[in-house]
Amino acid sequence: MNKNIKLAVAGAVLALSASAANAGIIIPAGDWTVDISGNVNSFYTRTKTEGIMRPSTTDSGGTTTLTAGADDTPVNIQTGLLPSSFGIGAKTRQNDLDVAFQFSFWTGSNANGADNLNGQFYGNEVRNGGLGYSSLNIRQSYLTFGDKSWGSFLVGRNLGVFGSDAILSDMTLLGVGSGAGGSGSSTLGRIGSGYIYADWKAQIAYTTPNFNGFEATAAVTEATGQLDNSNMGYEGKASYSFAANDVTGKVWVGGKYQKIQTGLNPTVELNAEAAEIGGKVGASGFELVGYYYNGKNVDSGIGTAINTSSATLPDAVNRDNNGGYVQATYVMPFKTKLGVSYGLNEIDRITTESSDAKRKATIVGAYHPLTKHLNLVAEYNHLDVDSHTSTNGKAKTASLGAILFF
Repeated sequence: MNKNIKLAVAGAVLALSASAANAGIIIPAGDWTVDISGNVNSFYTRTKTEGIMRPSTTDSGGTTTLTAGADDTPVNIQTGLLPSSFGIGAKTRQNDLDVAFQFSFWTGSNANGADNLNGQFYGNEVRNGGLGYSSLNIRQSYLTFGDKSWGSFLVGRNLGVFGSDAILSDMTLLGVGSGAGGSGSSTLGRIGSGYIYADWKAQIAYTTPNFNGFEATAAVTEATGQLDNSNMGYEGKASYSFAANDVTGKVWVGGKYQKIQTGLNPTVELNAEAAEIGGKVGASGFELVGYYYNGKNVDSGIGTAINTSSATLPDAVNRDNNGGYVQATYVMPFKTKLGVSYGLNEIDRITTESSDAKRKATIVGAYHPLTKHLNLVAEYNHLDVDSHTSTNGKAKTASLGAILFF
């Protein structure tokens, strides 16, 4: 599997050290080497919700009303944190340059609410239609060129730089984590309860050569939270990977910055910025991961958007954010990987609110490779949500399924 699709799929495989799949289907084609790769996965999920905001009714115009404090136990068969994907890329060496491209297509296994044909709510009941469509999402479409002597450029749409190591080190990449029970093509894993989502975004990025384990990346990206597209985003990270005898590891630092426009006045802008530090070390089947981030205006509430203020507010409001997670895994002699992790995202309150908002998740999981490509996965996730109004919600999810990489 080439470097590009590795960011989203092979990264998950490599994180599961019991699996050795690190290449797709390689096809020589003239001057090019074509790489076809991806994954297929589905999980049975059962989630017990207590006090979680969820859709209750949908009118004929498609407007959904949220109901607070709705307790329910939705069950589903759905893709996990990683949607199922199909990627095709190719690479060649021309004029002393390594040149490559990548496209990848992602989808879910259950009906996607975005199709407007399924997942309609009537009271607290979900009624599915007869056409079980699931939307297609093109997450990667980019080219790279460079040389190992001076580095490489990436131009196009790919996983963001900031937060990428946090999500690629998350054991729930192979499973479900939080967010089960809905109609989307992906659950949240630990997104929003341990780190900010790196997201898929248009970018121009430069990565240095690898200097004995040290590597750095800087990127100019499209900016979210913009009303008039007048600003760009900026992200960067530096990492050091090491191996000595049976001990391997990696440490990294990163940052991101952009302007956001919020409130009713688009001329009012706020800084959205964050810094991160993380590391992992493994030996004799054990691996420990630790990660922390701190910033402001980078979390809308579930770790998936940078715009943190309501568009109906007359003035923009700064909110401080922080969070992180710790994770421990062990690969047993018969190759089953056991893991436990705890993490949280915190959004500080403003003067008109009564408390800080927090999303805390404790996750345990077991990941067993039937083959070097096929893994069985079982997880349990306990999510605690505290709001700015001092209300509390819980979601307890058990999941069981399989994921295949090719």
